[in-house]
Amino acid sequence: MLAPFLNRSKIALALVVSTGLSAGVMSAQAQVKVPALLPYTGEIKQVTSQPAPAPAPVQQPIVGQGTEWEDTFDEGVSSLEQIDFVAPIISRQTSQYMIDAILDYERIALNGGWPEVSTKKILRIGMRAPAIASLRQRLIVSGDMAQHAGVSEVFDSYVDSAVRRFQLRHGLTPDGVVGRATVIAMNVPVDVRLQQLRTNLERVSALAKNVSDTYVNVNIPAARIEVVENGRVRSRHTAVVGKKDRQSPILSSAIYEVNFNPYWTVPASIIRKDLIPKMQKDPEYLSKNNIHIYDWYGKEKLGEEIDWNTDEATKYRFTQDPGEGNSMGSIRINFNNTHQVYLHDTPEQSLFGEGYRFHSSGCVRVQNVRELVTWLLGSTTADWSRSKVDAAINSGERLDVKMKRRVPLHMSYVTAWALSDGMVHFRDDIYDKDGLYSASVDPLAQASSR
Repeated sequence: MLAPFLNRSKIALALVVSTGLSAGVMSAQAQVKVPALLPYTGEIKQVTSQPAPAPAPVQQPIVGQGTEWEDTFDEGVSSLEQIDFVAPIISRQTSQYMIDAILDYERIALNGGWPEVSTKKILRIGMRAPAIASLRQRLIVSGDMAQHAGVSEVFDSYVDSAVRRFQLRHGLTPDGVVGRATVIAMNVPVDVRLQQLRTNLERVSALAKNVSDTYVNVNIPAARIEVVENGRVRSRHTAVVGKKDRQSPILSSAIYEVNFNPYWTVPASIIRKDLIPKMQKDPEYLSKNNIHIYDWYGKEKLGEEIDWNTDEATKYRFTQDPGEGNSMGSIRINFNNTHQVYLHDTPEQSLFGEGYRFHSSGCVRVQNVRELVTWLLGSTTADWSRSKVDAAINSGERLDVKMKRRVPLHMSYVTAWALSDGMVHFRDDIYDKDGLYSASVDPLAQASSR
């Protein structure tokens, strides 16, 4: 029963719903399996002329230190990207924060939801346009902009900061530019967001019962990794996770080993879906990529011995040599699972800079993987440091390091969560596990590219 949690805790950034904004929110972009919004008969009050005081800065932690705070919210994109809090997504307190958020979003729905933002052109600071009035209203309702900032047709610094905050909460590039992805995310109805919060409350509550004070969490929809130590986030890492048709599995396990300069044994699914088609187009593909074929007795076979117009190749073992171009990069992190997946480095570092990071065949590619490995080994196995990790990689030699203590790993699927600061976060339901839409096109997924 969740009733004991319904005593409200005070939220740092209160959601403003008393402005009486109209409910033009049920977008025709999808058929939503949620109740229609409640009717609202209030009116919008236009605020003009009086300049608003500067918004209060938002405090940010320096991840990894946890006690140092700086008021640098308005210093631009670089500072906004660092507004990550030391509280992890999964904790024993998260359920209460999410209940608080649900009550706030229910109140938004009762007051008519938020207005639809409709614009055919990209909006940015310095512009004046009728669509900016509804944009300001939308930001006020969701608590991203203070009510006293007012409603006008001007895209000023208050709107710029509010848009960046909204983008940060929704996993978008916090550049302050209102383009296609941001508009799509803003026009997701409040009832859809409520359903996401309710669905994920169950997930987070279940996970919280099983997490320890120290663990690694891969949040698949966010394509982000949290390293949690003593109940606080030590570091966060951008990730690349599985495609929609090759999903990263949801599981709980434990990391037990790190491989330096590993061989890559190609899973049968990739042989079938990738290697066979590539060999049909280019018979030299295997040799160009240092991939060898072995039978199950260890005897090497030549590519021309295999009929690439059939599935014969799936009967053999394909292994890629360590070194430049290896799909594992320089590091592989092993954990027990039946899906043949692992965490690893990658030679394709540019993928980490993309907003849409669902490119793998199920494994998880980790940005700044050396930092993660230094922590994993240093916290469980004696004499490991960053310099020793770098030296192991630079040697080019194969090295397998068994950890003396296993570190719990959770690969979770959380598309909505809230933290103690009152910020409510949402991510695209990339694998369609929230059951939000019955239409074939999911507008949440469209929000990942402008």
